[in-house]
Amino acid sequence: MAANLTIKYYLAEEQYRRAQTSEERLRRLKVMLQVIPKHKGTDHLQAAIRARIKEARAEVQAERDAPKQGRTFRIPRQGAGTVVVIGGPNSGKSRIVAELTNAAPEVANYPFTTREPFPAMMSCNDVLIQLVDTPPVSQTPIEPYLVNYVRTADLVVLAFDGSSDDAPEETLNVIQQLEARKTLLSDRTGYDEGDFSKLRVQTLLVATHADDADSEMRVSLLNEISPRKLSTLRVELQDQNSRDSLRNAIYESLGLIRVFTKAPGRPAVYEQPFAVPAGSTVETLAERVHDDFVERLNFAKVWGDGGHDGQQVGRDHVLHEGDMVELHV
Repeated sequence: MAANLTIKYYLAEEQYRRAQTSEERLRRLKVMLQVIPKHKGTDHLQAAIRARIKEARAEVQAERDAPKQGRTFRIPRQGAGTVVVIGGPNSGKSRIVAELTNAAPEVANYPFTTREPFPAMMSCNDVLIQLVDTPPVSQTPIEPYLVNYVRTADLVVLAFDGSSDDAPEETLNVIQQLEARKTLLSDRTGYDEGDFSKLRVQTLLVATHADDADSEMRVSLLNEISPRKLSTLRVELQDQNSRDSLRNAIYESLGLIRVFTKAPGRPAVYEQPFAVPAGSTVETLAERVHDDFVERLNFAKVWGDGGHDGQQVGRDHVLHEGDMVELHV
C-alpha cells in the first residue's frame, strides 16, 4: 500500500533533517509522528520514526552525561538555504565560494588549503543563500561533523576540477566515503522509506575549467565509475555569464518561492521577501517570521496570482511565488 505522504509531512521531515542538535532532532521527530497520515501504508514508517525517537532520547541523555569528543564546528544556519560545498583536494571548492560571494576564503594551487569550514553569503534574486566551504575529503576517514553538514544541507555542491586527471577518482572517493556512512549524493533529498537511516541529499556536480579540452572526458569517466549519476553543470569561473549560470542553478535547485509580508493596515511593499520551500503554507511562513507567530496565528490575508485578493485563509493555505501575506495574530 502506498504511503501517500502529505506536503505537511515532507516539510516536517525537512525540518528534522536540518536539525543541528539531538534535542532539536527529538522535537522534530515528534512532529513527524504527529502529522504523518495514519494508515497501513505508513505503518513501517511510523515504526521507524518511533525507533528514531527512542534513539534520539538516548542521544540527548548521552550528550548530557558525556564530555564532547572529536572536532566540531557549529555554523548557525543563515539565509534562505544552506549549500555545503564539498570535494577532493584542489577540487576548486574555495574558488567557487569566492566567486559567488563577497567573502575571501584562502584559494591556492596546492591541496588542503581549507582546514576549517568557511561560511559565506551568496545573493540571487533578492534572496541570500548560505554557502559553506569545507576541508577536502581525502583517503583518510571523513570527519563526522562533515557528514553531518552534508546530511543537514539543503543542497550539496560537489566540486570537480575539469582540468585534473585525478578528479574522477578523487570525486568518486568523496561519494563512496559518504555512502559508507549512509549518506547518498543524489538528484533529490529524502529518507529511504525502506531504511530510515539512509538519506539521499540533492547534489549538483559542478565541473570547473569547462574550457579545458579534456574536461568533458573526465566528467564522462566519473559517470562510468560512479554508482550514481548526478545533475552536472560545467562552468568556467573566469566568465561572468558562467558564474551567473551557476548562481541561478543553485537557487533553482533549492526549490524556493519568494513571499512578501505586510502588517495589517500598512501598504504593501514588494521588498525583502521571505524565501520558503515550494509547497509551504501560511504556518510555515509564520514560523519563519517569528517563532511566537505559529502559536498566536489566527488567520492570514493573501494577495497573489493564485486568484486571491485579500482573501482570508487559514494556516494550512499553500502559498505561491510572489504572494503578499498579511499575518493576523
